[in-house]
Amino acid sequence: MSEPRGTEPPEPEGTTQRLPVLDASQTGTGPDRSAPADENGTPPVPDGEGGREGRFWSARRVPAGIVALLLLGLAGLFLYDIASVRADRPVMSWRRELARQLADRPLDDIWVLVGAGAAAALGLWLLVLAVTPGLRDVLPMRRTHADVRAGLDRDAAATALRDRAMEVAGVQSVRVRVRRRRARVRAMSHFRELDDVRTDLDAVLTDAVRGLGLSRPPALSVRVRRPGRKE
Repeated sequence: MSEPRGTEPPEPEGTTQRLPVLDASQTGTGPDRSAPADENGTPPVPDGEGGREGRFWSARRVPAGIVALLLLGLAGLFLYDIASVRADRPVMSWRRELARQLADRPLDDIWVLVGAGAAAALGLWLLVLAVTPGLRDVLPMRRTHADVRAGLDRDAAATALRDRAMEVAGVQSVRVRVRRRRARVRAMSHFRELDDVRTDLDAVLTDAVRGLGLSRPPALSVRVRRPGRKE
C-alpha cells in the first residue's frame, strides 16, 4: 500500500516541530497600519495632535432674513415712488413729508438724535454679528479625525460633571455651570471633612473634564460647604 504523494509521514511523539519563518518583506516593516483609516484613506488624527479648534460659526438666519426683508421692502418702496414720478404722477406724501422734516428740523432735535442713535445701534449690532462666531452654548471638541468636527453642548457638559461629582462620598448636592473658560462647581457635603471632599472632587472632576475631549478644557472652580440648618 503506497502513500499519496506530497504528504510527509507524521513525526514521532516527543520531537520538536519547526515553526515557519517569515521574511522581512512579509513582516510589514513599513508604516503602522493598525490605526483604521476612513473611506477616503485619510488616517485619523492622533490624540493630542488635533490642536485648538475655533468656535462654531452661527448661520444667523433670523437676523439676516429680517435685515434682508427690511432692505427689500425699503428699496421696493423707493423704486416704486421713483417710477411713479417718472410716469408724471405726484410724489408720495410720505416722501414729501420726510424731505420737509429733514430740511426743517435742526440736528440737535430730539427726534433726529433718537433716529441717529437707533441707526447707529442697529449698525453696531450688525457689525458685532458679522465679526463674532456665535453659538456660545457649543464647546468645540478635539479633532480625532481630520475631516470631522464635533461640539459639546454646555448643558450636557455640566450634566456629565454633575453626575461624576455625585459619585464622590459625602456629596449631597452639586450645582455646575460650564462656561467657555471656567467650570464652576458648588457642592454641599453632609458628612466627611470639607477638605477631603474638595480634594476628591478636584481629582474626579479634573479627570472628568479631561474625558470630555474639549479643545480648550475649562478651568475648575470647586467650592464645598455644609448645608444650611433647617429652622
